[in-house]
Amino acid sequence: MQYRRDYTQGASYFFTLVTFCRIPLFNQPEKVANLRKAFSEEMARRPFYIDAIVIMPDHIHAIWTLPLNDADYSIRWRNIKRAFTLTIPQNQRPKVFGSRQRKQEQAIWQRRFWEHRLRDEKDFNRHVDYIHYNPVKHGKVLVPVDWQYSSIHRYIRDEIISPDWGSNPIVLLDGVGFE
Repeated sequence: MQYRRDYTQGASYFFTLVTFCRIPLFNQPEKVANLRKAFSEEMARRPFYIDAIVIMPDHIHAIWTLPLNDADYSIRWRNIKRAFTLTIPQNQRPKVFGSRQRKQEQAIWQRRFWEHRLRDEKDFNRHVDYIHYNPVKHGKVLVPVDWQYSSIHRYIRDEIISPDWGSNPIVLLDGVGFE
């Protein structure tokens, strides 16, 4: 099967990445710190801007804006996933079987990721809301601000949204690829 991806220079994209078998890798603060370090290192090599992000125990949602002359988000994700994987001691990695073993792959991440190029400001804002409300949707917290691994804190600090955003239930428009 051939996957088709949209590679538009300078565009903003919504991404979903999931851990292998939904293993809750990001339940531990040191693993989140390792993931953040992997992001920082890749951003230093290949710049991009993280518009919004939430790190859930077993998946990540993010919006990135790429530079005007660059559309290669795949290499960035590959390098982030690889750098994070290298921080997990061999004895803590799940056993690899079947095609992963034949291809010498680790069992840390699902092989693919979901990507959606954001079409306009409305689409962008809808996905930011989805990201920030995701911990509530998954029952991890009662209000979005209580989830520590979310860009909602930057949005509040920058006075883009109020600290009580999402305190009352909100209706999100779910779409293909949303968790």
